[in-house]
Amino acid sequence: MGTHRKPRGGFLESPSARRGAMTVGAAALASATLLSNPAFADDDEPPAIEEQRDRADSAAERAREVRERVDQLYHEAGVATQRYNEAQEDVDAQQAEVDAALEGVEQATEQVNQARQTLGSMAAAQYRAGTGGLPDAAALLLADDPKSFFDTGRTLNRLTELQQHALDTFQSREQAADEQRDAATEALAELEQRETDLQDQKDAVQDRLAEARALLDQLSAEEQAELDELERLEEEEAARQAEEARLARERERQEQAERERAAQEAAEAEEREQREQEEQEGEQPSQPDPGGEYASMADAAIAFAEDELGKPYVWGATGPNSYDCSGLTQAAWRAAGVEIPRVTWDQVNIGTTIPRDQIQPGDLIFFYDDISHVGLYVGNNQMIHAPKPGDVIKYESIDNMPWHSAVRPG
Repeated sequence: MGTHRKPRGGFLESPSARRGAMTVGAAALASATLLSNPAFADDDEPPAIEEQRDRADSAAERAREVRERVDQLYHEAGVATQRYNEAQEDVDAQQAEVDAALEGVEQATEQVNQARQTLGSMAAAQYRAGTGGLPDAAALLLADDPKSFFDTGRTLNRLTELQQHALDTFQSREQAADEQRDAATEALAELEQRETDLQDQKDAVQDRLAEARALLDQLSAEEQAELDELERLEEEEAARQAEEARLARERERQEQAERERAAQEAAEAEEREQREQEEQEGEQPSQPDPGGEYASMADAAIAFAEDELGKPYVWGATGPNSYDCSGLTQAAWRAAGVEIPRVTWDQVNIGTTIPRDQIQPGDLIFFYDDISHVGLYVGNNQMIHAPKPGDVIKYESIDNMPWHSAVRPG
C-alpha cells in the first residue's frame, strides 16, 4: 500500500504566513505610494535634507558677505594706517621743531640774563659813585616794562657810550627772546594740532578693526565653519603658489649664477684680448663695467623680507617684531642700503615707474586706486607683503588685489 499523506495547504493558509504576507503587502504598498508621490520623486529630496542643504547654502552666503565686508573694512583700515603713518611723521618733525624752538628760547633767555647782569653791574657802580638819584640802569632793571623805559627817550640822552652799548645789547636780546618765545608758542600749537590729527587717524583705524571684529563675532558656528573653510582653501592655494614661487626663484638664481659665470668668462676672455691689443698699441687698459647692481640690491631686499615671513601684521609697525605693509618694504630696502619713504603715497613716487609686463624681483607693487597697499615682488607673479590685521607676512599672488603700479627703487 502506498503511503497516504495529508495534502499540503497553500502558503497563506497558516495565520503566521498570512500575517507576514500582510506586512510585505503593506510595505510594497507604501513603497508604491512613495514612488508615485511627486513630493518624493527621484529628482527631489526629503524635506529634512532639503532644509539642511538650504541652511548650508545660507551659511556659505552669509560667510561670503561677511568676508567681503571685513575685507573692505581692512582696506579702509589700511588707508587710515597710511594716514596715521603720515601724521606720525608730521608729529615727529614738529616735535623736533618744538625742541629746537625751546632750546632757542633757553639760549635767548640766558643771553638776556647776561645782558641784565651787565646793566646791574653798571647800576651798582653808578650808585657807588654818588651821582645822585636812581641810576638809569637801575631804573631800567626795576621797570615793569623795559621797553616803555626805552620809549621815553630821556634815558638814552644821559647814558655813557658804554652804558648805551649795554642797553642796546639788552634791548636786542630781549627782542630776540620774545621772538623765540613766539616761535615756540606757535610750534607748540602746531604740534598739538598734529597730535590731534594723529589721534583721529588712530581712532579711524581702531574703529574699522572693531567693526570687523564685531562682524566676525556675530557669525554662527556653521557660518564660522564656512568662513574657516574658505580661508583654509585660500591658504592652501597661497602655499602652493608660494612654493612655486620659491622653486622658480631658486631656478632663476641658478640660471642667473650660470649666466654670470658665462658672462664673467666671456668678459675675462674679452679683457685679455683687449689688454693684449692695447699693450700692442701702447694704450692703458680700460676698467670693466661692474653691472648687476640693482639685482644685487633686490636680492638683499628680498632676503630680508623672506627672513620676516610669519611675523604679524600690526598697523603702524616698522619692525623688528611686526610690520605694516609699507613698514616692511621700507625695512627691506633699507637692508639693501636704500632709504625709501615711510608711507605708500611717498614710496610710489620714488625710483622709476615700471610697466606691469616688465617688473623684476625687488620692485615695489602698489594696489588700489588710493595706493593704500604695497608689496615686494619676488618673481613668478608672487610678492611678499604684510597683508592685514590678524594675518602674517607671507607670499601672495599680485593678482589678489586691484593693481595700481610698480616702482623700481634705487
